[in-house]
Amino acid sequence: MTQRPAFYALDSGGWRDYWSLLHPPYTLWHLSFVAIGACVVPVIRPAYLGLALLAFFLAVGIAAHALDELRGRPLRTRIPDAILIAVAALALIGAAVVGVYGSSLVSWWGLVFIGVGGFLVPAYNLEWFGGTFHSDLWFALMWGGFPALAGAFAQTGRINVATLFVCAGCACISAAQRRLSTPVRRIRRKVTSVSGQLVEGDVVEPITDATLTEAPEGALRLLWIAMVALAVGLVIARWP
Repeated sequence: MTQRPAFYALDSGGWRDYWSLLHPPYTLWHLSFVAIGACVVPVIRPAYLGLALLAFFLAVGIAAHALDELRGRPLRTRIPDAILIAVAALALIGAAVVGVYGSSLVSWWGLVFIGVGGFLVPAYNLEWFGGTFHSDLWFALMWGGFPALAGAFAQTGRINVATLFVCAGCACISAAQRRLSTPVRRIRRKVTSVSGQLVEGDVVEPITDATLTEAPEGALRLLWIAMVALAVGLVIARWP
């Protein structure tokens, strides 16, 4: 059984590898958490939101995914290790520079977010400390709660009760994403054959890889679109 390692992945080789490396649906999904967090204020400041989105795109969309591919080649790209390392390093540095500039405008407490994010990206994707940070809980906190918290803080330099509830909601959504995607990734990337059948009365249906992945992957396809649409709608509603 051979299939693409992700529903958005293209065939290996050339520019297609870099498209796959970005994990476009999931990158947009997690950037949506940044925007949703920013919308806890009555009127957003677009420039500050733009800086937060740029920082997270560099850190999550590029650096984290480059490090993830470096460890085990889950997307089966042909990008050389040296390029993956360079891309990850430059993206993390770029995210830090953007974060420092944003902190100078809003609050120097923003440096805490830079430090936490700069540590968690390699700690999660390279599975430091025996994979302690590479877990469902840390995925939910890092890719759901943390972006929302940073997005909110980037607007006013403060965190209120509403922000905490929004962050908790984003973390739970991110946890649901992880629960849905984990078995799909296993089947697409590791399982070599599937056998069995479903019996319902006189109806016998063979179990295939599609049988096992169709529902969770279909939910993921809808959810990333839903999250992006929700974030865009909220930003428009809060636009000055």
